[in-house]
Amino acid sequence: MVPLFIEKLSKRLDECLPGRAAQEIMMIRPKRFKSKVDQKKVPAAVLILLYPFDNEWYFFLTKRTKTVEHHKGQISFPGGMVEKSESYKNAALRETFEEIGVSMKEINIIGALTPLYVPVSKFEIFPFIGWTAKKPETVMHDIEVDRIFSPSIKNLMLEETKKERRDILSDSSIAVPYFDLDGEVVWGATSIILSEFKAILEEAL
Repeated sequence: MVPLFIEKLSKRLDECLPGRAAQEIMMIRPKRFKSKVDQKKVPAAVLILLYPFDNEWYFFLTKRTKTVEHHKGQISFPGGMVEKSESYKNAALRETFEEIGVSMKEINIIGALTPLYVPVSKFEIFPFIGWTAKKPETVMHDIEVDRIFSPSIKNLMLEETKKERRDILSDSSIAVPYFDLDGEVVWGATSIILSEFKAILEEAL
């Protein structure tokens, strides 16, 4: 039986997505990159993997190690580059298994969010949303993943979770929006994807 939360979310994902308007809420200001998309963009796929536990819903995030090639030490969803002849969805499922050990057989994909281009890495990220019937066992890929943690949907939806800090980049002051989740600073592409997901949840629930 499909939980009511998943039914409502699935229905909302079948409708028009919030897209850029929701993504921009968590983008750095002022913008540091041109809006023009590089023709050499590299496709990547990530998964927002939801699961129920103690009458609440949670999702997985990972903290990347300092040895990975891209986005060292940052918070991300399970995911990675799409291989040749591989669908975006299958890439998200494969990378989820490789990084946190959850088998694709346990996961039900219910939809996707708006793709996001990241100029600094030239990745075009395709985010998918899936769920498992119960809290899955995880196995950490310690070369790529330093930590696996699971914020609750309840905490994501709290207004005080969204924060902002000032940083200096190229001698200019910039505003960096972020989510404070489980004591981690979730910013950049992950926070932008979460921003659209949060907007969808606000409408679906």
